[in-house]
Amino acid sequence: MRIAIGSDHGGIVLKPAILAYLKEKNIEYFDFGTFDTASVDYPVYAKKVAEAVASGEFDKGILLCGTGIGMSIAANKVKGIRAAVLSDEFSAAACSAHNNANVLCLGGRVISPEKAVKLADLWLSTPFEGDRHMRRLGLIAEMDERK
Repeated sequence: MRIAIGSDHGGIVLKPAILAYLKEKNIEYFDFGTFDTASVDYPVYAKKVAEAVASGEFDKGILLCGTGIGMSIAANKVKGIRAAVLSDEFSAAACSAHNNANVLCLGGRVISPEKAVKLADLWLSTPFEGDRHMRRLGLIAEMDERK
């Protein structure tokens, strides 16, 4: 599995814990930035990660900002991306099992690094259930085609 990761200045607080988790699990990743707390525009990083996932170069992406919301809005503008903002364990499992979310968005101002790792682990380890959810993802894909 290959993970694309990106953050802005508001989410960078979560990045060291997420990167340590990925290393511990021997999950390959590429960090698209940012690399410090200087103010940056989150859509730049959301686009880089989302396009890397949509192209198939990476299997999934993780985006970090202050709340996760801005990154998810921007990432979901890229065709084929299903970005989910997470802050609880149930949603972490459900977005994988039911929505086959391919980008995880977390907020450095709303969750701790420990919580971020727990949510990332659930998201990555929960398999997509397929079945009735495939039909729903097909409907979402049709919406991508109408853009």
